Amino acid sequence: MKNIMTVVSQEEIADKIYEMVLEGEITQNMTTPGQFVHVRVSGSTENVLRRPISISDINQDKSQFTITYRADGEGTGKLSRFKPGDAVDLLSPLGSGYPVEPGGHVLIVGGGIGVPPLYELSKQLNAIGVKTTHVLGFNSSKDIFYEEKFRALGETLIATADGSYGTEGFVTDVTRHLTDSFDRFYACGPKVMLKAVSDELDIDGYISLEERMGCGFGVCYACVCQRADGTQAKICTDGPVFRKGEIIL
Repeated sequence: MKNIMTVVSQEEIADKIYEMVLEGEITQNMTTPGQFVHVRVSGSTENVLRRPISISDINQDKSQFTITYRADGEGTGKLSRFKPGDAVDLLSPLGSGYPVEPGGHVLIVGGGIGVPPLYELSKQLNAIGVKTTHVLGFNSSKDIFYEEKFRALGETLIATADGSYGTEGFVTDVTRHLTDSFDRFYACGPKVMLKAVSDELDIDGYISLEERMGCGFGVCYACVCQRADGTQAKICTDGPVFRKGEIIL
């Protein structure tokens, strides 16, 4: 569904990482963590393809939601220059998100710009009494964001590739040394991270894939991936969230 939203606020919260709060009635249709919006970043023919950006926080009481993204290209660079009061054209909510299942202790693993959708997920899990432990990976200390937000919801451990903060290395350098037992895991980040986490964790779980998209609603077939059973799936509609082992990584 196409919607025109209003920018409430926007700020840079880490190196080239921006947090934008948007307001509009479509927020009332946002209930599932892990879904995304498809944003038009320019009114001209330049950057004509929309950008898929995950929803990081939902506040239905205020009809507001938050997107958190990296401005590392021309299109997202334009998006980072939107100001409060500006109108934003987007399609939302799109995709299939994470199932919010009650009970137990779960492990939430995020890498880089894959971290944002996991915040709304952790909020919803905590709201139904699920214990959460978070492992977040970044390249460097300058790239870290949302650490305190996650700490407010449960134990939070940080890994940086250059060792400038937390554990030196990757998220798996943290997860393989955890002594708690977990009932399931949820992960979002680069495909190489998702594969490593899925291979090393001997529990059921869910992964969310990052992919460039054309239409965002299953028509263009630009985001097709291979299922383990030999069929194909469209990340924009069948995903971006899939059960562990469902997709070939």
